[in-house]
Amino acid sequence: MRIFSVILLLLSVTCSAKDLAIEPDNLFPQVKLETSMGIIIVELDRIRAPLTVDNFLTYVVTGEYNNTIFHRIVSDFIVQGGGYSQNFELKKVNKTIVNESGNGLKNEIGTIAMAKENRPHTANRQFFFNVADNSSLDPGRKWGYAVFGAIIEGQEVVDAMALVTTNYNEEMGWENVPVKPIMLIKASLLPAL
Repeated sequence: MRIFSVILLLLSVTCSAKDLAIEPDNLFPQVKLETSMGIIIVELDRIRAPLTVDNFLTYVVTGEYNNTIFHRIVSDFIVQGGGYSQNFELKKVNKTIVNESGNGLKNEIGTIAMAKENRPHTANRQFFFNVADNSSLDPGRKWGYAVFGAIIEGQEVVDAMALVTTNYNEEMGWENVPVKPIMLIKASLLPAL
């Protein structure tokens, strides 16, 4: 009986802390991203992408995005990050989430979306900023990439990121990796308005 009580207590504390940190009643939470190139603030849309927003905020409030890199940059397309350390080590991944790309939000310039593999429900921690109107990433006959918010401050920072020099990186095994690392120093959930 005592063990059962302890387990219930731990579960309630864990759930309460997580729910409190994520602010489930805040429909448009804002997150500040402090990068090595400047500050970006995004406003998330919990009405249209509740699962994606909660997933992203879980990584934010646990500090999992701190000291990661923007590892893939394609000018006139996307700036992607959130998945790797500065040493190109893959960061811890939580469960994958259901793809919410059919929520009506489009992959337009200035939006934030979840990266995924080719299969639809494989997004977890990596995200990207659209630096162009990328209608090819929207759903149609195939699943798209779920947009879950937009930049409200710091678009010029993302635009500058999109222009950095990239090259093939042997450790990563792909193109479009910034030659000089761009760090996501800290991600923090801002107080509700």
